[in-house]
Amino acid sequence: MSDKHEILKPASWREDEQGVPRSLEYGDVYHGAAGALPQARHVFLAGNGLPGRWRGRAAFTIAETGFGLGHNFLAAWRAWLDDPARSGRLHYLAFEAHPFAAEDLLRAWRRLPDECRPLAHELAGRWPALLPGVHRLELQGGRVVLTLMFGDIRRLARQAQARVDAFFLDGFAPRVNPDMWSPAVFGQLRRLAVAGATAATWCAAGQVRRDLRDAGFLVEKAPGLAGKREMTVAVLRPGLGAAPPEPDRRRVAVVGGGLAGAGVAQALAARGHEVEVWDPLCALDVDPALRRRGAAALVPALSPDDDTRSRLSRAGLARARARWLDLDGPARPQACGALVCAQSEAQADLQRRALARLGFPADWVRWLDPAQAGLRAGVGVPWGGLWFAEALRACPGELIAALLSLPGVTRRACAVGALAAAPGGGWSLRDAEGRELGRADHLVLANALHAPALLAGVVPVEPLAVLSRLAPLAGQVSLYPAGEAAVPRCVLSGRGYCLPPRDGWGVVGSTYRPDASEAVADEAGHQDILARVRDWVDARDIPWLGRGAAVGWAGWRAATRDHLPVIGPVPDRPGLWLACAYGSRGLSWSALAGDLIGAWMDGEPVPAERELVRRIAPR
Repeated sequence: MSDKHEILKPASWREDEQGVPRSLEYGDVYHGAAGALPQARHVFLAGNGLPGRWRGRAAFTIAETGFGLGHNFLAAWRAWLDDPARSGRLHYLAFEAHPFAAEDLLRAWRRLPDECRPLAHELAGRWPALLPGVHRLELQGGRVVLTLMFGDIRRLARQAQARVDAFFLDGFAPRVNPDMWSPAVFGQLRRLAVAGATAATWCAAGQVRRDLRDAGFLVEKAPGLAGKREMTVAVLRPGLGAAPPEPDRRRVAVVGGGLAGAGVAQALAARGHEVEVWDPLCALDVDPALRRRGAAALVPALSPDDDTRSRLSRAGLARARARWLDLDGPARPQACGALVCAQSEAQADLQRRALARLGFPADWVRWLDPAQAGLRAGVGVPWGGLWFAEALRACPGELIAALLSLPGVTRRACAVGALAAAPGGGWSLRDAEGRELGRADHLVLANALHAPALLAGVVPVEPLAVLSRLAPLAGQVSLYPAGEAAVPRCVLSGRGYCLPPRDGWGVVGSTYRPDASEAVADEAGHQDILARVRDWVDARDIPWLGRGAAVGWAGWRAATRDHLPVIGPVPDRPGLWLACAYGSRGLSWSALAGDLIGAWMDGEPVPAERELVRRIAPR
């Protein structure tokens, strides 16, 4: 197993005689006897000069070293809401090695004052599964963003990407949890700090103060709270730290109007940018009835060693659910879950062993034996499989149309033939004859196989190596009239896939033709797909499968050798970005790529670990 994988151990706690929550893991209290909210206001808010320091800012970022029961976050959120001069957005980055389950948080919050209860319930309603890694929660209509990093802070502090204005140094006492107060962690916080960043903690230990000084902070004592004589406050030394980000409205051009471009357009428009999507297919007025026939699934990958693709696909599913489940009508994905069916008894054993090694929570993924799987799917599944309750079935055509129709997104039905750096900054989009079509401050290439040709005109050397190795893969899916049939009841994935019927159509797929000269749907492809699916599901239980004349859809995929997408800034070309090479996982990478690019562009906490984004970076 990868040494990067960490099995989370959820928090365990009890209340002492005074009603103060106490950790059973560390034998220490979650807050002092004065109460969590008074401590948060005195130590962390006042100790960092808040709310005054966020006033007039477009965005302000706080980082906390131990989220615990979330009282410091709730106090900051409440203070931000109560301040009429508050920043446009509040970002809050928090580390937690032992997160609470949502029901435990609600139990601990039962004594919150009335003004904090609505915030606590909104947070509990969006609380993520207890999976290792990064979780982005958008609250208050997206104006408050909580980025949670679940796992050991010694590793995750190195993985965080953010530009932090204020640090809440919280956690159990150094004598019981020394790793949280180590010079290595403080050094990483210094890396995240912007110029003028501050820090505050209830801890007055001399070693903690010395380590903060060594990390680059000017440290002072301040009066403590409720019997504690002293606390510690600090400010980053002058001359250290990057400039705080000040996101403003930019004009962004996105070349490519498929899933990649639509995901980027939605994320950037939600941040207030003016987005133009350039694609000649935007001119096509597709009959909605035809558009709704298509279907695809978003199912996370799972590998025994929790590899890069698995970790990114978890993040991709979470971002898709956050971005798309609030859409209306047929554009809204169906949260039907997915069964990744074992293809043999030997593979079923491998699936069970992988689950045992990974230690993921059963509410996110669990093993179903053949009888359980059959009840869940409504069809016979000979060897059982892995059940992912959060997996989605989507209609890509409807989804894309809805995302490209959101406020702040304009469609330009035109082909971009060349790019050039614009005088004074930004980018010029040109047609095949060199005539200028438009200009933009930032430019995102989301046009798959056509991206290398456009890059070649603005990158002086050979286009980026990872794009020069893009493989075009032709493939097709089969659509069958399903009538009133309602099986399978969930996504079935194996050697191929079979999707629940919707609007009278069932979908199965798919073929891969790496050496094809054109993408066509033919009878050989339909038969290939049927043969694949019938190997691992009892086709007799699906009345529409293989019955009647199949309707085919064919297209191209662009894939890298490692089957990872290419997402991020083009080196040495400010304002130029790539979001392409999604292969057969367009739904998995679409919303995630948009939020990655949006976070980088606006200086927000990035919703993925540094080592993961390095592996998908243009290079």
